[in-house]
Amino acid sequence: MTTASHNVPSLQLNDGRMIPQLGFGVFKVDPDETERIVLDAFEAGYRHIDTAAIYGNEKGVGRAIAASGIAREELYITTKLWNDRRGETEARAALGESLEKLGLDHVDLYLIHWPTPANGSPVETWETLGAMRDEGLTRSIGVSNFDERYLPEILETGFRPAIDQIELHPQFQQRATTALAAEQDIKIEAWGPLGQGKVDYTSGTIGAIAERLGVSWAQVVLAWHLSAGRIVFPKSNRRARMVENLAAASVQLSADDIAAIDALDQGAAGRVSADPAEVA
Repeated sequence: MTTASHNVPSLQLNDGRMIPQLGFGVFKVDPDETERIVLDAFEAGYRHIDTAAIYGNEKGVGRAIAASGIAREELYITTKLWNDRRGETEARAALGESLEKLGLDHVDLYLIHWPTPANGSPVETWETLGAMRDEGLTRSIGVSNFDERYLPEILETGFRPAIDQIELHPQFQQRATTALAAEQDIKIEAWGPLGQGKVDYTSGTIGAIAERLGVSWAQVVLAWHLSAGRIVFPKSNRRARMVENLAAASVQLSADDIAAIDALDQGAAGRVSADPAEVA
């Protein structure tokens, strides 16, 4: 497969493994279109794909991987355990199902998708992920949507997640959670890094920076994430936008630019998706 030139940095996780800092997400990608779209992403130069069991498109991702001809060791594949598959037996079965759909013998990162406090403690499930990591079914393990209220219980088990994947964009920066993660050397993955189309970042501070630099507003926001050491995986069904997003790795923001975007934080009022406390 011919790929566009790209220069995506990688980060080292607390388990010693490396992760590409800029990837491609398939949240809400039509399962019937997933193979084509992921192949377009591979062609654009992406090698990091983020999916989840609940998205219903793991099979499409798997077909794209098989059709791409890209060596497995060049790819970084993440999937996630859904909320109704808690405990050792269910978690093992769920990962097995995901691996079958993806056509893989292991994933690079497996995450507990939500803390779902109404379902009780996640500790048994987390310990099962640790065992599956030790068995080679996943290279790294982590959590998703575990903010400062839920991450401590995971840390009390004695082994840290490599990743915490949380909603994070300029108006919702989750500073308490990111501070706790930094203290524990847990890398933050920002989902909805551009505000999921629910926030107007095209004008104001970000628009002005984009105009001055001659880049898109999305590239400015992605460059802001990358400068903070976060991992991002924007999605798009359009090849041109995929290429544009990937090029954000080359956008250089000044310290003043970064400070100006940091100042856009609205705290909890800036959230545009579900509060983890309310997801069952």
